[in-house]
Amino acid sequence: MGARGMIAVRAAGLGSALVLAAFAVTSAAATPLESFAVAGDAIGTPLGGATGDVSRGRDIALDRGKGNCLICHRVPIEGELFPGDVGPDLSGIGARLTAGQIRLRLVDQSVVTPLTLMPSYYRVDGLRRVGDQFRGKPVLTAQEIEDVVAWLQTLR
Repeated sequence: MGARGMIAVRAAGLGSALVLAAFAVTSAAATPLESFAVAGDAIGTPLGGATGDVSRGRDIALDRGKGNCLICHRVPIEGELFPGDVGPDLSGIGARLTAGQIRLRLVDQSVVTPLTLMPSYYRVDGLRRVGDQFRGKPVLTAQEIEDVVAWLQTLR
């Protein structure tokens, strides 16, 4: 039958509730996704009930092979070389957005901004140009998403 990923049931308008349900992908190499609900422009509940770790989140965000936030964003950390400027500066992001808003943007920014360049870090369906070794696997796990959310919340 092929791989199945997240399906979306959309109500009219961004202010309406949007529910996304994640289903296990049928591929042998697939990583099952935690279910979550989107309300407005946020996912209010941590993925899988995970508690984020600030230190791990920082490491993931700054790791150019994992989260790679620096490819598009400037971060308020001295000594980080060659930050991107395609995305918004992350300085003060924890004061501008709630944890739920940050979580949705990491999971799938295209829900908020359909033509975004930001990759979906916790989505496996509807993606293009995905290498075979990455099919059916999100870029970040639910725990890693929560770790990055925890770190970004400290940037005030």
